[in-house]
Amino acid sequence: MTMPTSARRGLTRKQKRLATIAGLALVLAIATALVLVALRDQIVFFYAPSDVAAREIAPGQAIRLGGLVKEGSWIRDGQENLFTITDGGHEIVAQYVGILPDLFREGQGVVAEGSLGADGRFEASNVLAKHDENYIPKEVVEALKAQGEWRPEGVAQ
Repeated sequence: MTMPTSARRGLTRKQKRLATIAGLALVLAIATALVLVALRDQIVFFYAPSDVAAREIAPGQAIRLGGLVKEGSWIRDGQENLFTITDGGHEIVAQYVGILPDLFREGQGVVAEGSLGADGRFEASNVLAKHDENYIPKEVVEALKAQGEWRPEGVAQ
């Protein structure tokens, strides 16, 4: 008794092609999963001070904190800056070491990137100030409107 020709040769061309495609799809799926797992730790979420108070955000977790710089809260000592970010409902003291943007001012919108310290102070690694008279991040506007603190430009305070 002899074996059929296809059984003696192993896989047919069609089966080899299908196995190659399946192998490539598996490699692509694994690579995609690894990229997504790696990027998960790099995603930075935006929060207003009220959101930070409502959620339990772990110290050291990277976030973006946005709101208004509270009037009279900015203290500058060389390159060390302390200021309070507020959305009208809650306030968080932020610390930033470095040169702040030229447009950084009290009463203006700001978004700071960084993390909460164990003491509750926000340690900013980057500070973004609005770049013209009409810009403020949409999320900051929504948070301020929710707290009843939103005053469009040109409206008396």
